Amino acid sequence: VVKLLNTRHSVRLHSHEVKYGSGSGQQSVTGVEASDDANSYWRIRGKSDSSCQRGTPVKCGQAIRLTHVNTGKNLHTHHFSSPLSNNQEVSAFGDDGEGDDLDFWIVQCSGTYWEREDAVRFKHVGTEVFLSITGEQYGHPIRGQREVHGMPAANHHNYWKAMEGVFIKPSLDPAKHDEL
Repeated sequence: VVKLLNTRHSVRLHSHEVKYGSGSGQQSVTGVEASDDANSYWRIRGKSDSSCQRGTPVKCGQAIRLTHVNTGKNLHTHHFSSPLSNNQEVSAFGDDGEGDDLDFWIVQCSGTYWEREDAVRFKHVGTEVFLSITGEQYGHPIRGQREVHGMPAANHHNYWKAMEGVFIKPSLDPAKHDEL
């Protein structure tokens, strides 16, 4: 469980139970400056058809799902225009962490694994856009929050870094437990 910071605009990936008034009408995804907002936590999960043990390192090039902790909806994109920039809309979709094939993102990083201090990109499997922020701000009812959208090109607007959260190291011996 982590908060993801856009390194260019210094805002965290965020969602809440506010739906888009246009496009898909699904739950909105935005960027917020506050580091202490509980609606900015995302659970990193593997693909639904494969086993993903807690604490297993995420490989560069691996497909993941990002599930919003407070609402149980997955980070999602599809061929709708985003409301402010007319890029591709990014929303939160599904119930209790289960959505559809448009919930998968490839982690693009430079090494073997996504390291905690690395700035990474998330490329959508289905539409091949990058999770991005370019700075457009919403008015009422989510005044000041930034638009999150998908962009077709890799650039400085689509780097993300893991910030606050819970990081679990894998056990060297799965049969040995050191917790109480």
